[in-house]
Amino acid sequence: MLLKHAMGLASPGGRDGRLSILFFHRVRAVADPLFPEEPDLARFSAWMRWIAEWFRVLPLDRAMADLRAGTLPARAAVLTFDDGYADACTLALPVLRRHGLSAAFFVASGFLDGGQMWNDKLIEAVRRTRREWLETGLAPLPAAPVRTDREKRAFLERLILTVKYLPPRARGKAIARVVDACGVELAGNPMLDTAQVRELRAAGMQIGAHTLEHPLLAVCTDAEAEAEIATGRERLEAVLGERVRFFAYPNGKPGADYTRRHVEMVRRMGFDAALTTCRGVNTRRTDPYQLLRFTPWDRSRGRFGLRMLGNFFHPGGEVFR
Repeated sequence: MLLKHAMGLASPGGRDGRLSILFFHRVRAVADPLFPEEPDLARFSAWMRWIAEWFRVLPLDRAMADLRAGTLPARAAVLTFDDGYADACTLALPVLRRHGLSAAFFVASGFLDGGQMWNDKLIEAVRRTRREWLETGLAPLPAAPVRTDREKRAFLERLILTVKYLPPRARGKAIARVVDACGVELAGNPMLDTAQVRELRAAGMQIGAHTLEHPLLAVCTDAEAEAEIATGRERLEAVLGERVRFFAYPNGKPGADYTRRHVEMVRRMGFDAALTTCRGVNTRRTDPYQLLRFTPWDRSRGRFGLRMLGNFFHPGGEVFR
């Protein structure tokens, strides 16, 4: 009760309303030994129980309309998921339904029906390799041991950082080199299919665009970035038979991942709003094309709640002004 009361004081309704937007990527059935901080089903279920108790969770379109009109309820929040993993439908959706919660799912539509995210290709290649050392030939990444989960995790952290900011074509070549060095064949389909996208929408969830193949827009040419944003949206609209109103920037950090030019692209294409991964809460003064998002990763109820409360006092000044 104390945390709920504090949330109400920090997040009043009306013209002074403050909107919290939380974001997730995927929910695993059981904890991943390589990435134990990612939520498994039990931890995600606990988070949703706490959120349902402390916040008034709104659909994204309703929250944006209320924010503009100055009619947000106290303790307003929105839940979002990025990328378009199948477990959003198979694992997260039943939990959301159980707690009466809505969410918006931002889907990189080029991976629907059998695709795989670039980072997942790297992760699964390193996870499944039987090599004890890996030499990828990618500068400045040195050869490293990959005998244990800890060693694989350390190598992946450096590898993903090395590959992430490559232009799209160079990134594809680098991934192929890593998969070959690991000596594995990739399999599996962790992403949504079109039927699951329609199932999420039929369940009352909202679907947003997240480009076609999740490039970092800042390393794309303007023509590439516009095509990624527009084509990613068009494919989702073809699946859903309706306009896709919202967009989330891949990776979502201003400067490193997107620039002012991309904010203007999204605005010009007629999206209603766009979301970053910058920390903070949203008010009527927040740029609707650079909405702020934050999620604690704490396991305990108290720490999770206190960090959510602390987010109300974060300045949120990283976005472009």
